[in-house]
Amino acid sequence: MKKILIPLLLSSGLFACRRDFRPVLKTGFEGEPIPKFNILSSDSSTVLNTADIPKGAPIVLMYFSPTCPYSQAEMNNIIKNISTLKKIQFCVLTNSPFAQLKKFCSYYGLSRYPNIIAGEDFDNFFLGHYEPIGVPFTLIFNSNKTLKKAFVGTMSSVQIEEVAWND
Repeated sequence: MKKILIPLLLSSGLFACRRDFRPVLKTGFEGEPIPKFNILSSDSSTVLNTADIPKGAPIVLMYFSPTCPYSQAEMNNIIKNISTLKKIQFCVLTNSPFAQLKKFCSYYGLSRYPNIIAGEDFDNFFLGHYEPIGVPFTLIFNSNKTLKKAFVGTMSSVQIEEVAWND
């Protein structure tokens, strides 16, 4: 009995330690640069073009819905782990009504984080170009602004970090 129990406990321990990462979604845009499009910042007066996001650090574009519990969970995860994600530039965008975006940004205090840009894709470019199949829809670009991988659904901060920094 002892000979069976020890291997069984060891193998169950190994399975408990494995990482459950979100599967990669193929978009057909892998290896391509971030397209140029405008985002109205949550301050309602600044328009940022994605071309203005500087190179040199990984970039995460996250399309979300402010009322979606999965988008909210993803933002909670990012904020909770911001100290390990602080060298990654986040650009979170939505097509939802601007009032919902403002409420979302206020609730999470996004203006406190210099590496998080939040705004409205008022031209619906992201939606038409990438055709996200759900939210949150996350695209991770390398430091040269080239798409590495795409994901749909909530992700762990560990997975975001690993994809962002491993070319």
